[in-house]
Amino acid sequence: QVQVVESGGGLVQAGGSLRLSCAASGRTFSRYAMGWFRQAPGKEREFVIAIDYSGLNTYYADSVKGRFTISRDNAKNTVYLQMNTLKPEDTAVYYCAGGVFGRASRLVNEYAYWGQGTQVTVSS
Repeated sequence: QVQVVESGGGLVQAGGSLRLSCAASGRTFSRYAMGWFRQAPGKEREFVIAIDYSGLNTYYADSVKGRFTISRDNAKNTVYLQMNTLKPEDTAVYYCAGGVFGRASRLVNEYAYWGQGTQVTVSS
């Protein structure tokens, strides 16, 4: 069974930074895209950022452009989300997801494996 586990969430003031980690196991990590999504109470799950199998191609939401960076270490089966210049609007539960293809995607239906989520709260 594929397992995906996020860590690194917490409480931070606006303008601050956090780095989230996502460790995956149970399949050949290096062959598949990984992505981050987030969900605030009462809102739909929202795409944040994704990286392809090689780490050479990324997609990101306009709302995080220039602030968030995704990277992966295939040797460690781990993907990272570096979040800088955080805003209160970034407050949500952040979910790491494993793709069914190698390409980076914004589409929820191209991800099949999901972590438990980690809370990020940005205070004003």
